Amino acid sequence: MVECKFRHENLLLLAYRSFGVVFGELSTSPLYVYKSTFSGRLRNHLNEDTVFGAFSLIFWTLTLFSVLKYVVFMLNADDNGEGGIFALYALLCRNARLSLLPNQQAADEELSTYHNEGYPSSNSPSSLLKKFIEKRKKTRTLMLLLVLSSACMIVTIGVLTPAISILSSIEGLQTRNKDFHHGTVIVITCYLLIGIFVLQYCGAHRVAFTFSPIIILWLLSIAIIGTYNIIHWNPKIYQALSPCYIYKFSKGTGKDGWISLGGILLCITGSETIFAEVGKVTPSSIRVSFCFLVYPCLVLQYMGQAAFLSRNPSAVSFSFHMSIPDSFSWPIMAMATLTAIVASQAAISATFSIVKQCYTLGCFPRIKIVRKSDWSNRQIFIPEINWILMILCLLVTVGSQDTNHIGNAYGIACIIVMFLTTLLTSLVINFVWHKSLLLALCYFLLFGVIEITFFSSSFMKIHEAGWISLLLSAVFVFLMYAWHYGSRKKYLHDQHNKVPMKWILNLGSDLGVVRVPGIGLIYTELANGVPATFSQFLTNLPAFYKIVVFVCVKTVPVPFVPRKERYLIGRIGPKSYRMYRCIVRNGYKDVQEYESECDFENELMMSVAEFIQLEAEGSRTADGSIDGRLAVVRTSEKFGKRIEASASGEIGECSSGLMATVTKSKSPTLQKLKCMYEQELPRLSDRRRIRFKLLDTGYKDSNVKEELLELLEAKHAGIAYVIGHSYVKAKWNSSFFKRFLINIFYSSLRKNCRAPAVSLSIPRISLIEVGMAYSL
Repeated sequence: MVECKFRHENLLLLAYRSFGVVFGELSTSPLYVYKSTFSGRLRNHLNEDTVFGAFSLIFWTLTLFSVLKYVVFMLNADDNGEGGIFALYALLCRNARLSLLPNQQAADEELSTYHNEGYPSSNSPSSLLKKFIEKRKKTRTLMLLLVLSSACMIVTIGVLTPAISILSSIEGLQTRNKDFHHGTVIVITCYLLIGIFVLQYCGAHRVAFTFSPIIILWLLSIAIIGTYNIIHWNPKIYQALSPCYIYKFSKGTGKDGWISLGGILLCITGSETIFAEVGKVTPSSIRVSFCFLVYPCLVLQYMGQAAFLSRNPSAVSFSFHMSIPDSFSWPIMAMATLTAIVASQAAISATFSIVKQCYTLGCFPRIKIVRKSDWSNRQIFIPEINWILMILCLLVTVGSQDTNHIGNAYGIACIIVMFLTTLLTSLVINFVWHKSLLLALCYFLLFGVIEITFFSSSFMKIHEAGWISLLLSAVFVFLMYAWHYGSRKKYLHDQHNKVPMKWILNLGSDLGVVRVPGIGLIYTELANGVPATFSQFLTNLPAFYKIVVFVCVKTVPVPFVPRKERYLIGRIGPKSYRMYRCIVRNGYKDVQEYESECDFENELMMSVAEFIQLEAEGSRTADGSIDGRLAVVRTSEKFGKRIEASASGEIGECSSGLMATVTKSKSPTLQKLKCMYEQELPRLSDRRRIRFKLLDTGYKDSNVKEELLELLEAKHAGIAYVIGHSYVKAKWNSSFFKRFLINIFYSSLRKNCRAPAVSLSIPRISLIEVGMAYSL
């Protein structure tokens, strides 16, 4: 009984939280739906039957999409509790060979988050459609482009949502003061927009606790106003719940009614958030909050606004604000502005999230992702994207100066996202759930045909600012695809030119050079083989570190990788070579939370030590394998048996090789360099160094103790990071399109985005860059 009560309390708490996270955009739609619907030639048909028909369309559109598609169906298509367009794509990549980057490994399928609970076994026979897509690279490329298009439309929505919601809420000032100039409304809107984006920089978590109360009060207020308007103006509006009025509307308005569907569409803007943000709450909490409060309040508001319009057709330009009784106009207007701010915050956060997912999957240039420990779970901030969104949002607001024009662009962006979600979900039904192709086709036809109808209507308004969303998304799609194209070509070049193992073996255990104390971490994008960076280094320098670790940081098509399953460790060459491979696996929603580079170094060192022990338990051969099988190292489970970690008491020291050398050196130049480095990174002075000690316990294999001792000695000597500094260009005989993408666009992006060492949090004082030239 106590457990059941706790479960119900937790459900209600998450349902309360979902109002501020999920329903901001959907709740602001009543501000501009009727205005956009009757903005064109439908004004010529403005009578009671037309208003009733418009409300009937709004009611059934809201019911069909928000309730049936998203709340009932889409919330079941999650990926380990996560939603959104990349969740659907990740499900497809795990159940069909759709990925264009060949870095998949069999060990990835052993992740606990790789297979969703409740989904049918992947051993089911493949459908003909699945085989067709897997065999053709063009179809897989098309799938990626569709996903990127949807992601870019979400970025566009992040630009348009603040503009239309804030502007439509401030426009109410003109209804209360006839002398209030529209230019003043634009100025106030711009100031508020700037404030919203500055708030992102300061951290919206400080006021996030107010989001849910604002949305709840707003929904209750508009429901009360809607009920008042129904009773006061036209109680017969309930008859419009019948779909018969849709037929009357279509017959009476003809082409003008069809074109107005672009305005009707705005009633479901924000519905995609129901699925995209499911990971921040739960499906059950969303269903409770939507069905018991959001949906009935929105229906009452739309019904009341229609009742008001049926008696006051001349007020259609400001129907929401004019329908508010005079005594409540100013409080409701203030609440509308606050709700618009909450909706804008949700759209901006969703944009950060989708850009971060594009980045982790190799489809966006390297950017700075800020994640602070005192922020709420999964909240991130991307400075570059924040200021780009602000500039674009201000340009759209000042350029259009009309919610109708912004609504045209907004509707196109939303319906494209919905249609692509429907398309991918149809494939999930067939590929992942292993249902019949006929059932997947039925789902696509049920929603896809209606969405195409809405899109055809919105397409007629492209010349009325609808082109904004298409232009913005086209620019972002080109940027993302160019980056992914260049990165993939570079990866394939590295894979083709990796060093043969025979060459490594011929060098001997000393690698043909002097082995000096320390650990050398060689960063590579390859998940297997030895990168050409290593041979380039050995060719030009006569020494290398005693311990060599090839580090590959890659993204697995799962939302999160448990920390205990993150490190995949293996051995390269015989044991005497002391060469290891470490693959750090992240999910597409994972955010690294290392406080410093030393935390990663310590975890990596402990993982290698654990691997040495696990390997000894499973194999007693003295030389080891040529390229050993990778093993999942569950960190912190067995470390206490052999190795003890403790704070050394020395403050301000990092485990990097150069810092260790500088600490013991009497050279004034190096001491000055150390002081400058500590001034650049003040956090070094507040951090204690972690020292490792090998416990005096019995070892069945003496070689294990010897190898662990060498590892600890190398760790205490210091760690250096080796990374390739590449120059990329297309081959002289490449096509014009390839030379344009690689030589101009991709190269420009590489030069102007964050350096690989910065994005990987590699300390500059421990960094060694190896020059590499690529002819792709």
